[in-house]
Amino acid sequence: MPALPPAVTIYEVGPRDGLQNESAIVPLDVKVEFIERLIAAGLPVVEATSFVHPRWVPQLADAADLVARLPQGGAVPLPVLVPNQRGLDRALEAGVTHIAVFASATETFATKNLNSTLDGQFEMFEPVVERARAAGLDVRAYVSMCFGDPWEGAVPIEQVVATGRRLLDLGASQLSLGDTIGVGTTGHVRSLVDQFIAAGTPVNQLAMHFHDTYGQALANTHAALQAGITTFDASAGGLGGCPYAESATGNLATEDLVWMLDGLGIVHGVDLLSLVETSRWMAVHLGKEPASAVVRALA
Repeated sequence: MPALPPAVTIYEVGPRDGLQNESAIVPLDVKVEFIERLIAAGLPVVEATSFVHPRWVPQLADAADLVARLPQGGAVPLPVLVPNQRGLDRALEAGVTHIAVFASATETFATKNLNSTLDGQFEMFEPVVERARAAGLDVRAYVSMCFGDPWEGAVPIEQVVATGRRLLDLGASQLSLGDTIGVGTTGHVRSLVDQFIAAGTPVNQLAMHFHDTYGQALANTHAALQAGITTFDASAGGLGGCPYAESATGNLATEDLVWMLDGLGIVHGVDLLSLVETSRWMAVHLGKEPASAVVRALA
């Protein structure tokens, strides 16, 4: 078997990607404590929220108030998702140091989610990335629908690579490749990573964002590890989905990822029991059981 990386970075997306799909509004104090608990559990990056218009994601309407109560520029980056230039204005006003933009690998999802076209989305991102980098911010880029699209079906790998390369050329420091509806398989993961590398992309600029719709998230993570990926998005308790794609179920659960990494001897820096306690605590506030198998087992 290929050698596995000795250490990885877990990019926690629960407070943003996880909670955005919850219909019941989570109080601001609970969100703040959730993020503080995740930091205390050792998560090295915690994506806090999104400056999307409240009409589109009411759950995140308190983004500015949330960011104002969080430490910016500390040891743990607290990125925010920025959909457009107005979102960047709000991020700069709030003093954030890390942002992310959200792109699509398919025409249909770009139309439905970004009100744009596959090519037109880059005209929207270019001034955002340019202004953010000029202001000294780090910019991450998400690419959604990298493995399959609920409207278009299978997505050609070369189309995903072309989209990702354009985002890197704009100035993104890292690409998070999203299996938004969870249809990816291990062979597909290896092929996608291999083609990005063949296109001249350093493997350390790639991250993986898996959903567990078909129960393949951990297997796909292992395949990505074998391909040299060292950054993985995950959501505490398995929170999340996608408000714009009904077939998307929860994200890869952070606890399930940590359990597997522990079994492989890969360093990650997260206290599993503290994280499990945090997900159980959040589950009480949400009024439902965590999706994470590890949380349910250790409970």
